[in-house]
Amino acid sequence: MIDKKITLPLVTLLCVLSLWELVTRFSGWSSNVFPGPIAVLTSMEELIVNGKLLKNTVASLFRVSIGFSLAVVLGIPIGIILGRMEIAKLLFNPLVQFLRPISPLAWIPLAMLWFGIGDPPAIFLIFLASFFPMVVSTSVAVESIRPTFFQVAANFNFTRYEVLTKIVIPAITPQVITALRMTIAIAWLVVVAAEMIAVQSGLGYLILDSRNALRMDYVMVGMIAIGVIGLFLDFIMRELGNIESTAWGRLTK
Repeated sequence: MIDKKITLPLVTLLCVLSLWELVTRFSGWSSNVFPGPIAVLTSMEELIVNGKLLKNTVASLFRVSIGFSLAVVLGIPIGIILGRMEIAKLLFNPLVQFLRPISPLAWIPLAMLWFGIGDPPAIFLIFLASFFPMVVSTSVAVESIRPTFFQVAANFNFTRYEVLTKIVIPAITPQVITALRMTIAIAWLVVVAAEMIAVQSGLGYLILDSRNALRMDYVMVGMIAIGVIGLFLDFIMRELGNIESTAWGRLTK
């Protein structure tokens, strides 16, 4: 029995590679401008052997892990507070909505001025890119919980801790996991842009440095690595959404 989940993506991949090879052969562009798949795969092997691809990938993942984790640790509790406390929402929601639309890349000059060159400015930009979506998504999830559940909790004299652990967290888990999936993608996008300016390692830096050296094959290797890791991160978040413990939350909607 043929597994469509495997064969269909492989067909798409083969079609993309074939089209890529045809464009390389008949576009008239130099291989230095638009290298073909074979040249890129050869360069990928070279970067893997000399360790540059692994080194820069680890650097990017490190920055994303720190910035994204900080955003989750702070963003979810703040979102719960804004969703549960009307006074907190009135005080701080306008500020959140004001800062949220500002592109994290607009903070690059300030980040470099405040933190200098290296990991801190990149981590700060990733944190900003992840923090506000997490706050807003969590706040909306909390507000969407049926009031009936809180009324029942009041009838049974639930403490605030019990309300949080037995009602709020289970109810918002599916929506928060969806927010995590979207936010990790944003964080992964931002780290590449930040590494082109503020650091001297990472996949973004690899792409920029390769462009300056006119190594378009290395540029494409970096792009492929970004795409593959992005797929992997999305897969992890989708698997989190399949955890059985989130089923209770789905029933509350």
